[in-house]
Amino acid sequence: MARIAVIGAGTGAMAAAARLAVAGHRVTVYERTETFGGGVRRLERDGFGFDTGPGLLRLPAVYRDLFVKTGKEPLESCVRLTQVDPASRHLFPDGTAVALPNASRAGVVEALDSALGAGAGERWSDLINRARDVWDATRRPLLEEPLWQDWQVLGRDPYPAVRRRGLFGRGKRPDTLATVARRELRDPRLVALLESHALAHGFDPVSAPPSATVLPYIEQTFGCWYAEGGMRALAEALYERCRARGVEFVFGAGVTGIPEKDGRAAGVELADGSVAEADQVVAGVDPSLLAELLDGSAGSPWRGRALWQEGDKRPDPAARARVPGRLTVCLALRGARPDGVAHRTVIHSADRGEELGWLFDPEPTLQESLCEFPTVTVLRPDDRSLVPDAEHEAVTLSVTVPPHGPVDWRDDTTVRRSADRVVAIAEAAIPGLRERVLWREVRTPADTAAQTGAEGGSVPGPVLAGAGGQQLRPANTTRIPGLHLVGGWSHPGGGLAHAGMSGALVAGLIVEGADWRGSQ
Repeated sequence: MARIAVIGAGTGAMAAAARLAVAGHRVTVYERTETFGGGVRRLERDGFGFDTGPGLLRLPAVYRDLFVKTGKEPLESCVRLTQVDPASRHLFPDGTAVALPNASRAGVVEALDSALGAGAGERWSDLINRARDVWDATRRPLLEEPLWQDWQVLGRDPYPAVRRRGLFGRGKRPDTLATVARRELRDPRLVALLESHALAHGFDPVSAPPSATVLPYIEQTFGCWYAEGGMRALAEALYERCRARGVEFVFGAGVTGIPEKDGRAAGVELADGSVAEADQVVAGVDPSLLAELLDGSAGSPWRGRALWQEGDKRPDPAARARVPGRLTVCLALRGARPDGVAHRTVIHSADRGEELGWLFDPEPTLQESLCEFPTVTVLRPDDRSLVPDAEHEAVTLSVTVPPHGPVDWRDDTTVRRSADRVVAIAEAAIPGLRERVLWREVRTPADTAAQTGAEGGSVPGPVLAGAGGQQLRPANTTRIPGLHLVGGWSHPGGGLAHAGMSGALVAGLIVEGADWRGSQ
């Protein structure tokens, strides 16, 4: 039995902790804040409840597997999951609206043809078929195996070239998601639909690889799921599973260093000066912050030492491009939730070019508030546990925004103006919204940074193949023996499902050894 110290109590870290405890190890989680879940938080006030992190779950099989492997009670006995239907409703600038059914390929084709015109559904379906090729080619190496030593092969994009009529057969492979959208979808509303999936995960369609088509494929194929009580209920169930398996949690315990013994990571040094010894350390933090921890211990031998093996050239966490964050507006509304409204509505930007420039400008000037036309996602869960009574409604609005830095998200005026703009746009989905507001609370990237420690409050997206490997994350193993990485900033990236996969990979590497290639 090994002693394992886990830094951070995010979902990926807890997923690893539960699996390691079941394997017979003594696991202690050190969390600098006073609660678990990382960015999966809940705001509660006056009988209202709101998710301030992810609002829906994709690929629930990840957590079903976790709960089967760590105890007798399956996931559904701990969390009530339901498929939301429709999966999403989309409002476009020209006034077109379309509701897409959950996990129904034929239903999506029919809905798009009805709303956008004959042929729209077929073009979208053809793209999703090609995205299935991406999924088939990358599912195992990207999601179910540790990052290969020869990771460069994942830099080649698996999205197939479109077959064309005539003598020349296949056409040229597209180089970005935006290219795919223009060539294969043509209708600006279908283009907006595809690009919104990238934007929701923090990717710029103009630079994201064509393999990003896998994002709508995953949602459309495996569905969108909601946990009763909000997605925080999933984090709570995972925390309770960890405790039931004997995992110890120490809250309010900031880690300041990783001491060494015999050339290995040997535990964690805490803010109070104490040292908790361990045989293995699992770091559920942004890898770009690890240098501070490795240099933090007195006389640390890690000072200035690279995390990766010489010649490995794995993705460098310090070299990543700017990653957006999330602005979330929680609205307590008077009046009941109407029957038949969509759980999720996406209000598409009237000027996507302006929005993308504002989000991804490599040399941004300091912004005072939102761009004029951001894409706004409206979540209206049909969940009585989130409201004080049937005569009220809890609504969450979210926007992908630059992290703290390009925008000063600690400035009250900036936050107020931005929230006002989001609420005004959301009236396209909820007429008369402003007259119904009892109160609102806003969460910004600055709040995310305080909760998770991620620089600027950035929210990591999942890994993608292609783009020369630029969308990969650092591997779960490091150059330092006994030190592993877990969570959204490491392989295979961010999001609830991918964080859960990260926990499974780290547990496998520790239990089976560094040569482990993933579950068969």
